[in-house]
Amino acid sequence: MDLDMQADDSTATPPAAIVWLTRINATLARFGMYAAVAGLLVLVAVVFYQVFGRYVMNSSPTWTENLAIVLVLYVTLIGAAVGVRDAGHISLESLMVLLPEKARRRLEILIYAAVGLFGVAMAYNGWILGSSVAHYLLPNLHISEAVRYVPLVLSGILIASFSVEHIIAILRGEEVVPSWN
Repeated sequence: MDLDMQADDSTATPPAAIVWLTRINATLARFGMYAAVAGLLVLVAVVFYQVFGRYVMNSSPTWTENLAIVLVLYVTLIGAAVGVRDAGHISLESLMVLLPEKARRRLEILIYAAVGLFGVAMAYNGWILGSSVAHYLLPNLHISEAVRYVPLVLSGILIASFSVEHIIAILRGEEVVPSWN
């Protein structure tokens, strides 16, 4: 498809596969953000409990630090994936607006392709790393060490899917509507 083409009819119905991808991605992004916010609230509670135990009860719980680290991984990686979908990431738009429309669109496609490949690499390498440590247990939590790599895999898959959605939207001359609208 030529990058110069704009949608001839703004009321034209997109193909069913694109509608399906958009609905799935919007739903995944919305639930991902809900999960990240819930994880952040649990993280605050765990850290509060750790501080309370250490300074008030004079008996710091041993499991809170490991759980806090795992929660930070989930919150940041899932939140980063949602940031890709809803275009909440840092960008240099001031430089992009100086480019002609055709060059800007090509650069946006290149950027989302690179981000998507990075997501695929995250998912693949997270899977490899997680499976290599799956038989080890996290100290004080007594769960598999692989739990630390699950958010890396999930985030990578989501980033790749969200990047594909953005590339399709750019080719169609549209924008991805954030999942919060």
